[in-house]
Amino acid sequence: MSATQAPVTDGARLFEELLVPHTVMTRGAELVTASFTRLADGAAVETSTLVTTVRWFVDFVRRHRRIEDELLWPVLRIRCPDAARSLDLLDEDDDAMAEGLDALESVIERIAEERRVGGSVSWGHAMKEGTLASHRVRHALTGHSAVVRPLFKGLLAKPGEEDLQVLRKAAAEGVSRSEPHLTFGFLEHPEPVPGRERVYASFPPPVRWARAVLMNRFRRTLKDLAAD
Repeated sequence: MSATQAPVTDGARLFEELLVPHTVMTRGAELVTASFTRLADGAAVETSTLVTTVRWFVDFVRRHRRIEDELLWPVLRIRCPDAARSLDLLDEDDDAMAEGLDALESVIERIAEERRVGGSVSWGHAMKEGTLASHRVRHALTGHSAVVRPLFKGLLAKPGEEDLQVLRKAAAEGVSRSEPHLTFGFLEHPEPVPGRERVYASFPPPVRWARAVLMNRFRRTLKDLAAD
């Protein structure tokens, strides 16, 4: 470290870790939205991979929102009461996000079923619904991330030790362990996410050891979704 470079504080590290899942979700939303668009345009998108990816994405977002509701927002309302209005507005946006996630889940289950039976006349309608729902979720996630960044900064400006324990737990639990090839992939693609090594460290050793294999699987996922 140079003499002019400021040291990385625990608060800065925790801030990075709290933002990691938001980056993963935003990148996941971009891929899902683009995949539906390409599929609707007739591209060679592997629907089984799309089904797996969307199921992971929906579960990831729902899990993360639950962690925020249970761990982060109660601390924020107590320590930063001025942020209450932002949280109320966030709740309204999250309602729209929840509707979009429900729509995505419904569409992807129809696609999975129709793929098994060979498709039907409702295929095009499902593509349209999936495209619209994925755009709605992506837009909601973009707004969500823009709101939470300053909220996290405000909270980390004056945390007590108990607060830090809760925030560390939220950071550790905010990243889904399912389909780790997708989580690992979005930590690196299209560019590395700050704090990703500390996220890797929270995974079980066998998963960490398989990191190269998982990244290869992620690259195959991009090919299957006509994204690479």
